[in-house]
Amino acid sequence: MTLTGKGMWIWQVPNCESGDYAKIASLAYSGGFSHVLVKIADAAKAYNYNKTTGDDYVAKLTTAVRAKGLGVWGWHYVYGYDPAGEAAIAISQTKKYDLDGYVIDAESEYKLAGRAAVADTFMTALRKGLPSTPVALSSYRFPSYHTAFPWKNFLNKCDYNMPQVYWMSAHDAAAQLLRSYTEFKAITPYRPLIPTGPAFTENSWTPTADELVAFMKKAQALGFTGANFFSWDACRTKLPTLWSAITGYSWTWQQPTPTPVADISETFIKALNTKNLDTIMALYSTEGVHIDSESTIQGTSAIRTWYSNLLTSRLPSATFTLGTNTISGTTRHLTWTATSSSGSVKDGTDTLGIVDGKIAYHYTFYHIT
Repeated sequence: MTLTGKGMWIWQVPNCESGDYAKIASLAYSGGFSHVLVKIADAAKAYNYNKTTGDDYVAKLTTAVRAKGLGVWGWHYVYGYDPAGEAAIAISQTKKYDLDGYVIDAESEYKLAGRAAVADTFMTALRKGLPSTPVALSSYRFPSYHTAFPWKNFLNKCDYNMPQVYWMSAHDAAAQLLRSYTEFKAITPYRPLIPTGPAFTENSWTPTADELVAFMKKAQALGFTGANFFSWDACRTKLPTLWSAITGYSWTWQQPTPTPVADISETFIKALNTKNLDTIMALYSTEGVHIDSESTIQGTSAIRTWYSNLLTSRLPSATFTLGTNTISGTTRHLTWTATSSSGSVKDGTDTLGIVDGKIAYHYTFYHIT
């Protein structure tokens, strides 16, 4: 699938809209973006999660952005010191979030001696694990300036080239983009360009709004299907004039109607119908509390056992149907019915208490007849 439209790179999710995922998604949609690119790994380690609590920023961002009908690509800074480990984390993170594409950010470390073979090792392992995922290379703007970089070894197995066309200390955006395109056309293999422009300040230099517009106009004139900017973190609140220039530029693409996000009560009933305990337990907080007429239990291990008994002994092969769903802030009051091979439920009544998108409190009442 061809990547089209405008995109924005996200480096550290908590630094974008103070980590407000819904606001990021809304701004991306209203700004005319077709996709965002979020950092998912650095070296051989996952990125953008809370190391203390385990809170997964990428998962929540991906859910919010996709609810708006936009794409999510993951990007990964690679160093080449552990190509097998870097390929492994790239594969696992891309699959974990079911990303629309994966971007390799390879720079100065890959100009060291012997790195062509390292790039081959990395790309071979990467493509073995991600045979059909669109892959892009993000690196220098002018290959003639970086002849030691293993361009061919990366691009051989890439679908796109996303050069970092940053015109620091200059103000000739269109000319630099044209030069980047001309130089990449002259090397083998050529991959379609989706250039990345600068939306940041470095030392005393900042691009102007007119330069960013010129960059996008030139990209479209050269026939590129898309362009990106680095980065949301540096631009949205710190450089509002540049943000306005990017979001105000009309890059024609078929923007989808946002997909309504299913309420957790609907997701809960759907999870019950899968009969998959992992799917059900993914809805609960680690220390969630579950109460019924017989017991009060806490923790996912105990709750998992409760559901195992419900789905295999009490209501085997049951089909659950959501009745009413009353939403009151973070509380849900729902009714449900179920039919199974050993009986049916006509009076299911549950209360769900939601904290950070997870079920933290669950009271259930029902009779099997």
